[in-house]
Amino acid sequence: MFRIGHLAKLAEVTPDTIRFYEKQQMMDHDSRTGGGFRLYSKGDLQRLKFIRHGRKLGFSLEAIRQLLSIRIDPAHHTCQESKAIVEKRLAEVAQMISELETMQHSLRHLSIACCGDSHSSISCSILEALERGEAVSK
Repeated sequence: MFRIGHLAKLAEVTPDTIRFYEKQQMMDHDSRTGGGFRLYSKGDLQRLKFIRHGRKLGFSLEAIRQLLSIRIDPAHHTCQESKAIVEKRLAEVAQMISELETMQHSLRHLSIACCGDSHSSISCSILEALERGEAVSK
């Protein structure tokens, strides 16, 4: 059994993160010491790592809750449910990549349009383009 500080260290999170997941009803502790300290099991550590990895992949707390539910009770769920959650996140990431590529393209055009000299910025093409709300293309 682990106390919260030790569990946090093993999972590379803070005790506050564990408390947050408990408030979100994603984690629970089975017992306490005589002094009232929370005690966690290896299963709790595994669950915390599961949550942490899901967060690293950008899953929402609700999606992680759903995945945890599937993991905890696999007899009443299908792989199709897990895959649907992953496919949804994959589509979100694809959209983000598309938006970032558009942003990169616009920023590249802004950079190319600017001479970059050390003259006054009174007629700076970057500032003018931003003021007009457009990207400059060359």
